[in-house]
Amino acid sequence: MKAYGKKTWLIADNYLNSVSLNDWNSHEAVCVLNTSDEDAKLDFTLFYEDREPCRDFSSVCPAQRTHHVRLDRIRSADGKAIPTDLPYAMLIESSVPVVVQYSRLDTSHKEMALMTTIAYPVEE
Repeated sequence: MKAYGKKTWLIADNYLNSVSLNDWNSHEAVCVLNTSDEDAKLDFTLFYEDREPCRDFSSVCPAQRTHHVRLDRIRSADGKAIPTDLPYAMLIESSVPVVVQYSRLDTSHKEMALMTTIAYPVEE
């Protein structure tokens, strides 16, 4: 099957909130669609305002599948979580073309807020 999408994606506004006031945990997710015939190896680089980038998060989206990466659950190669309550941006690099969507569920207030957007695809 044809591989749709791009290999490089950017998300400029990320924020993992540590506060959850109901049964739904505040979280972010990167949703990936891989229409190709081979698995997509995904490498994540996190950029911060006041520290060096973090480059040791990765995941795999199987061929012709979707993959939802919960950013509150992903761990780096050395077992570290993404810090909460700290703004960051994300670069996602894939071994094959994929489509990337970003979502954030914020349950830190009485009313829940959901934001979702297609990530920015970089022309190759």
